[in-house]
Amino acid sequence: MKRQKRFEALKKRPIHKDTFVDEWPDEGFVAMMGPNDPKPSIKVENGVITEMDGKKREDFDLIDLYIAKYAINIDNVEKVMATDSTKIARMLVDPNVSRDEVLKYTSALTPAKAEEVISKLDFGEMIMGVKKMRPRYKPANQCHVTNTVDNPVEIAADAAEAALRGFPEQETTTAVARYAPFNAISILVGSQTGRPGVLTQCSVEEATELQLGMRGFTAYAETISVYGTDRVFTDGDDTPWSKGFLASCYASRGLKMRFTSGAGSEVLMGYPEGKSMLYLEARCILLTKGSGVQGLQNGAVSCISMPGAVPNGLREVLGENLLCMMCDIECASGCDQTFSASDMRRTERFMGQFIGGTDYICSGYAAEDNYDNTFAGSNTDVNDYDDMYVMERDLGQNYGIHPVSEEDVIKIRNKAAKALQAVFDALGLPKITDEEVEAATYANTHDDMPKRDMVADMKAAQNMMDRGITAIDLIKALADNGYPEVAQAILDLQKQKVCGDYLQTSSIFDSKWNVNSAVNNPNTYQGPGTGYRLYEDKDEWKKIKALPWALDPEHLKL
Repeated sequence: MKRQKRFEALKKRPIHKDTFVDEWPDEGFVAMMGPNDPKPSIKVENGVITEMDGKKREDFDLIDLYIAKYAINIDNVEKVMATDSTKIARMLVDPNVSRDEVLKYTSALTPAKAEEVISKLDFGEMIMGVKKMRPRYKPANQCHVTNTVDNPVEIAADAAEAALRGFPEQETTTAVARYAPFNAISILVGSQTGRPGVLTQCSVEEATELQLGMRGFTAYAETISVYGTDRVFTDGDDTPWSKGFLASCYASRGLKMRFTSGAGSEVLMGYPEGKSMLYLEARCILLTKGSGVQGLQNGAVSCISMPGAVPNGLREVLGENLLCMMCDIECASGCDQTFSASDMRRTERFMGQFIGGTDYICSGYAAEDNYDNTFAGSNTDVNDYDDMYVMERDLGQNYGIHPVSEEDVIKIRNKAAKALQAVFDALGLPKITDEEVEAATYANTHDDMPKRDMVADMKAAQNMMDRGITAIDLIKALADNGYPEVAQAILDLQKQKVCGDYLQTSSIFDSKWNVNSAVNNPNTYQGPGTGYRLYEDKDEWKKIKALPWALDPEHLKL
């Protein structure tokens, strides 16, 4: 067939490298309001929900039982279920209706009713809803700090730089699981060098992740996965109750944590039960609420290619983020997984979360080149920093990061690498050489770093755990070897676990260890002239306006 030249050129555009699928409801390939989704309903007898979304109590699965018992405001549920879903949807965008008033309704939604409310909103209206329903006053951002060879010196340097750029939360993981203790202490030391008060985690198998937290090596956890069907839960040897128990383990040790869910996981794992992605995610969100967990990482996350392949997919993703906030839960809104070859579509992915302003717009942004991202690559990475700063500057909208000077980055990366070197020396861990410190100071990826003996590192990491090393040992090592301010920051972080204040919804610390959360710094948006506005935040706006490469008018005068 002879091709029309324009169509031939269009076929070569990056968008055609992406995968798209027509709706296939029986296999879960439908974004929202699928033909097999239940209709909203409720019946309460003697203070017990005996029917929910067309299903009688005796037919409830484990997730239904958990939601009915723990997640729904039963005192208000019959009134809310009788309210027209369009009316509730309009409340989300009406500046005359406060967030607190909306929560009286959204705390009593069943999964099917929640889906129906979200389905009444278009993308722009969802953005308005996010602006109102975000729990914390000011949006923020989270980043990934990894490299594909688990080099601890590079992790420390990248963590320090990311802290300097403004990320209040940082997450690492491992290419090799046995490296987890080294990665955890590296991101801890690096982040606290960059800016005291940054929260860090190490995403690994759940028992190990909890142990790292109890040792004081991490400050929060996130990858505690929940799902929208029983079959996916039980395939992972879990139930809603086991996840709720795990959440209580973290809380009992003063460790912040949130669950993780997101559209497409049930499709990817083969058991969507013919339901739409939004309906299943509504179940996950209510399950999270019922567990008493203060936050949720959702928005498709690593399964973004699933909703991204079907009609209304990215609208659904923003919708599930909004639904999370409607349940008064901290929202770490994904925007993390690379999913498209198209730069235009990559930008489309985060615009709703960026303009609306979620608690954590990314969870997370790659604080390394995606080539080095062990999380399989983020939607945005270090190569996008300057673009993001310009977008903040263009729109007067906070993305949670700000420009920094090259000189300051060099200085802080060097200090973090040296601080970790001191820790390794004091604890008898494999030596970090001066050559490695110098390389980490200027490195972009692990290719710029000297090779380490990975076998020796893994043995030493296990030995460190066998010896019972904790954060106290890190603090002593830093204090005794020339880094008292980093030692103090890590000590202050341990103190915060005793206080427990940062278990509040949407909590982050500023550099003076003040907690900013939904409790003491709530979102006050209620239309024009209210809520957080970047250009009224004088300190932050000054940083964002001052692009290092912007022309100085003084130099332009004749």
